[in-house]
Amino acid sequence: MGYFLGQLLKFSGDFLFFRRVEGSWHVRGVGVLLSVLGFVLSATVLAQKEEVKSFPQRPIRFLAPFTPGAGTDVTARMLAQKLTDTWGQQAVVDNRTGAAGAIAVELTARATPDGYTVCLISASQSVNSATNSQLPFDLGRDLQGITQASSLFYTVYINPAVPAKNAKELIAYSKVNPTKLLFGSSGTGSLQHFAGEMLNHLAGARLTHIPYKGTSAVITATLSNEVQVGFGTLFGVKAHMLAGRLRVVAITASKRSAAVPEIPTLVESGIPGYEIDQWYGVITGAKVPKAIVYKLSEAMRQGLKQPEVIQRLAADGSVTVGSTPEAFSAYIKAEMRKWQSLVKAAHIDLQGH
Repeated sequence: MGYFLGQLLKFSGDFLFFRRVEGSWHVRGVGVLLSVLGFVLSATVLAQKEEVKSFPQRPIRFLAPFTPGAGTDVTARMLAQKLTDTWGQQAVVDNRTGAAGAIAVELTARATPDGYTVCLISASQSVNSATNSQLPFDLGRDLQGITQASSLFYTVYINPAVPAKNAKELIAYSKVNPTKLLFGSSGTGSLQHFAGEMLNHLAGARLTHIPYKGTSAVITATLSNEVQVGFGTLFGVKAHMLAGRLRVVAITASKRSAAVPEIPTLVESGIPGYEIDQWYGVITGAKVPKAIVYKLSEAMRQGLKQPEVIQRLAADGSVTVGSTPEAFSAYIKAEMRKWQSLVKAAHIDLQGH
């Protein structure tokens, strides 16, 4: 299209010439140029409409930043299957792990902006982007939202040896015994790390952070009483909770979940303003045409409405969302501001241990 435009402009330029009329210079042939430009713009719009109408014409690369079997992977595969079912064109999940999900996000940011590369991220990426100035991309500037897929709370779980039956007792015990309670996380600067620091900040709890390499390592450490407190999804701790190996004392959602209606929220436990959402959502490059982003978003939102998707996610405590691209992009930026404010207010150490 660029070459075509250049040739037309060159051609129309042959009709432009200047002539002197009553002491001033006038350009003739302007009407020809405007007509040509109008034709080119119309052709461009039609070409873009045709591109959107025919999208996708080849497989879509659906990046997942964590390992197969993880919650992000499960959600990505469900959405990818719905895209395949909708368009008859394969959406292929590509697990690109490493750097707390940053590798997959960077690949998405650097991909050709044609809509054929998308990535499923979690709230952890908003934390990472808000606190790590060394990332090779800006989540709020170099990428854009397609849709928020789901909302997912954390459980607050403890080793049964801790003499606390609920969150209030846990907080009270930590204040009296400030050196006895350690909380594990999947790494310094992770969402789990911030979950514990938010509890310290808002409730005055005295929990000491111990970072591990991954969520499963934290659960193992809590089971052995190496650390006493952890924050994790219901998917990861439910079996241990039901077996009595871990005690869940609260969830981080704003209201109780139908998946575990007997477990109170931290807000109910006397900590107003405490809410952490381990959300999942889909992004793509910032320069991908809006019309293609909307087409991707609509297909994903329709998939999220399907009963089997709702039921599968509900089993792990997730609630489907299906927001618009604008709403999800705004939410990502709001989450980044939230974590930046917490780091400043709570003086969180991000240098590791």
